[in-house]
Amino acid sequence: MSAPPRVMVVDDNAMNVVLAQTVLEADGLSVAAAANAAEALALLGRFAPDLLLMDIQLPGMDGLALARQLKADPATRHIVIVAFTAFAMRGDEERMRSAGCDGYISKPINVHLFAAQVRACLEAARQAGG
Repeated sequence: MSAPPRVMVVDDNAMNVVLAQTVLEADGLSVAAAANAAEALALLGRFAPDLLLMDIQLPGMDGLALARQLKADPATRHIVIVAFTAFAMRGDEERMRSAGCDGYISKPINVHLFAAQVRACLEAARQAGG
């Protein structure tokens, strides 16, 4: 039996983190959390996520800057990055993808669909060779 997928939730809103973590762990995923980009970078080596579920508006370095940094580094380029944000304006998804995000899940989450959405992002990346 293979290890469960590892997901890191990066969000400065503690309620969003708790909800995402609870739903994903209930679905059998291994979850770690960081409140900002600096915490996420510090945790990357120890947790080694398969997928980073990242808020775009973070204190300090924003999520898009972190996505660009991770995709530019051969050691972290393989991590699937999913923008996790309430932004839903025209052009935002294109902006997120050009920064290196592999997918997009909008907030607020639908607790009944959320784990399946995250797993679908992992599977899409796997099929794309990521």
